[in-house]
Amino acid sequence: MNKHTILIIVCLLSVLPVAAQRPNAYFKVSDMPNAVDYLPAPPDSASMCFAYDTAQYQWGKRQRATPRGKQAKDDADYGIYRMATIFSPAVGVTISPNTTPELWKLLRDATYTAGLGCDIAKAHYFRPRPYMYYNEPTLVPGDEEVLRHNGSYPSGHTTLGWTTALLLVEICPENENEILRIGYEYGQSRVIAGYHWQSDVTAGRLVASSCFARLHTSKAFLKQMKKAQKEYLKVRKSK
Repeated sequence: MNKHTILIIVCLLSVLPVAAQRPNAYFKVSDMPNAVDYLPAPPDSASMCFAYDTAQYQWGKRQRATPRGKQAKDDADYGIYRMATIFSPAVGVTISPNTTPELWKLLRDATYTAGLGCDIAKAHYFRPRPYMYYNEPTLVPGDEEVLRHNGSYPSGHTTLGWTTALLLVEICPENENEILRIGYEYGQSRVIAGYHWQSDVTAGRLVASSCFARLHTSKAFLKQMKKAQKEYLKVRKSK
């Protein structure tokens, strides 16, 4: 990358809203709960848990030609923009860098930090994904090659979705049931798509919950949470 290209990137970043720029972690990976220590290992192929994983994989394949399959395909999109799309109706405001910059910053940085809670376990177990195990196509073929090199356990998508749900319940508790339903279904979409075993998804929710608790020990996180709550109430009242 030459100096001219670097200068252009710096200039572009300087005019972006702060909330739209790259995330900042509240903790380092080494400071987050280590899933290798508190979660069981992925199910052995001879176990009843793996039999359930297998049954859920078959269930997921049956959903692919249905409207639920379309949702699962859309949910393959990973990141805060997908979170904003699926959760905005439930909280009653449009989540974006422009309309809710403080909430956006909270979600961006908190979900990024929670995602770090998956990294050690993913690398430690490096569990093959269902489509690799069965040598079958997924619902989203374009992601297959890249994700062959990323462990299946725990599910990072699920950690993202469930962390987002927990954060938004704290912001908008009156709509908690719908918010949690969306977060739950985002994880199940990974089973339908063929990218995760059910036990990966369940583990992802546990990782999200443990990381959510850890986030509440950060003064910076708590400060940003208050800003986001205040902003949310103001935006909601103005509608």
